[in-house]
Order: sequence, then structure tokens, then C-alpha cells
Amino acid sequence: MKILVIKPSSLGDVIHALPFLKAVKDTFPKAQIDWVISKNLKGILEDNPLINELIIFNKDAWKNIKNIHKTFSDISSLRKTLKSKSYDIVVDLQGLLRSGLITYSAKTNLKIGFANAREGSRYFYDKKISANKSHHAVDKCLEIAREIGAKVGKADFPLHISQAVKDKTKKLLGDIDEYIVIVPSARWLTKRWPSENFASLMKKISIPCVITGSKGDKEIAQEIIEDRIQSAEQRTQTTKIKNSNLKGKNIIIDLCGKTDLKELTALIAGAKAVVSNDSGPLHIAAALDIPAIALFGPTDPLKTGPYGWQTNRNLKVIKADVPCSPCRRKKCGEFICMKNISVESVYEAIREYL
Repeated sequence: MKILVIKPSSLGDVIHALPFLKAVKDTFPKAQIDWVISKNLKGILEDNPLINELIIFNKDAWKNIKNIHKTFSDISSLRKTLKSKSYDIVVDLQGLLRSGLITYSAKTNLKIGFANAREGSRYFYDKKISANKSHHAVDKCLEIAREIGAKVGKADFPLHISQAVKDKTKKLLGDIDEYIVIVPSARWLTKRWPSENFASLMKKISIPCVITGSKGDKEIAQEIIEDRIQSAEQRTQTTKIKNSNLKGKNIIIDLCGKTDLKELTALIAGAKAVVSNDSGPLHIAAALDIPAIALFGPTDPLKTGPYGWQTNRNLKVIKADVPCSPCRRKKCGEFICMKNISVESVYEAIREYL
């Protein structure tokens, strides 16, 4: 049996789809499973032994009108790739117009997706699966796994980390063995806990803190570091990172833009705990069963929180008690849902892991 999974983005969404992959592969071990993934996220799935082939396209380039000619070329290339293959089942786990069009382009007799998929994508499916809107994203994906005959038990997240990646990540950390990962960014501004709050939290943490993110998050990291570091001596010590002198000292390491997705996964896998806004790295931590403190405001943790947080004591969601949350808004003039999360409440949640 050949199956095509369409789940190109975002990082957290791809993580949420991994239990679908594991359930299907466990039930049909000889099945060949291909996965359509965005170019910037391919690292999270590369070398995964459960996946036969990654079909990669540059999703982000599609958003830029200046790239219109290249976009049409990419679309044409993707369609040719899909037309050259034949699948028994094509599953759209994304449920947007773009993924619907990709589904339409695939050569198959059975196209499956969610009945409540957005942007008209459901009209491209042969079979529409009704999933409870109030259920977590992981459970929705598993509903489709059941529909194609997979046996579904406890959600399992097959994340692959090679020894070479572990070794490379270890070099980035030097002599540090124990550390807390801090994830201060998120795609939506409304999902970000204030940088000064992260700085205040890190003042209380007695073991090294590793700030992670993309190159675009370096400004946030610098704001936190500038607020956290009080003396010129400490600032020099932090930015130069003389690893031979770090043990036993309360320091910060800024790795924003210095890790790819494979190294980020390895970094999180070795952490004592992770403190994060609602973002992709948070879901990597949950998938790896690493203790995580999740800061939620405009989004609903019941639907997109770290999977299992209601029963797993190592996954803690902290929300401010404000009437407008969750609002799902990407713009807000007040940010009270995030600003009202106190530093003390986050510190209390992480204390047992220090």
C-alpha cells in the first residue's frame, strides 16, 4: 500500500501529525508512506525510518508576489512529481486551500480529509471525516488514521535524532550538562510572553539557560540578555561563552539562528525542562516527554496545547484568568492574557526541575 500524507506546516502541526504516521505504519508495516513537507521544515522529518520519501516544496515563497514566476514553476514541478506517482490513499491533514490543491493534483482513487477543512479544501476530497472541533489536533489526525484501518492506541511521536546530530549539539553547549531551554518567540506577537518577564524568570534560575529560536529571534534574545546581565563582566562572560569556565555559574547561551531543526530537537531532548510560548519547540518537548512549561494566551491549550498536559504532570500550562482568552487573534492592543502571566507562577512551575 502506498500512502501520501499532506501536512506541509507549521512545525507544531507537523509534530501533531506524527502519531498518525506511527499508528498507520504499525498497522501496515509494509506500507510506503510519502510526506509533502515545506522546505523550511524538512529537517524535522529527514531520515525518519517510517517515511519512504519526502516531497519538498517552498511554501513560504508562494506568499511573495515577487516570486510569482518561480512560484508557478514550483507548483508545476510539484504537480509533475505527484502525477508521476500513484497512491492508494492520499490524506490531507492540513485542511487549507493550498493542501487541497495538492491533494487534487495527486494520482489516487481515494482522497481523504476533514469534513470541516477550511478555505474550500474539503471539496477536493472523496471521503470527508468528521472530527470533533473541541478535540486536540493530535486526536483529530488519529481519527483519520482509524478511518483508513489503523489501530490507534496511545499517541506515539516518532522523532528521529541521529548520534551525529547529538554530537554536534553537544559541541554547541561545550561543558554544560544541565540546562533549561527558553523559547521566547512565537509566530504571532500575541502569543509572546514579554521579554522582560523571561529575563526576570532567568534571574531566578540557578542553572544555565539556553535561548533558542531563528535568526529573526536574535533581537528578542538580546533584549532578554541585556535585561538579565547586570555587569560588564557578566555580559562579556555570556557573549564569549568560555565553556571551560561555565560550570556552576548562572549563565545564558544564545543559540538563536545557530541550530537547524535536527539540532533543536537534540537540544530539547537533553534539557532538564523547557519554558515556551505556544510554538513549535514546545510541541517537540512534549513529543520527547521533556518537562515543559507552556505559556498560553490567545490560543486554546485544549486544542493546541502540549499533548497530554491534562494528565502528564511534567507538562504544565499556565494561563492568565482573563475573560477574552482564548480569542485566536493575531493582533491586540493590550496583550493582557500574556502580560498577566506572572513570573512567580512560571518559576514555581519550573522549580522542581532545577
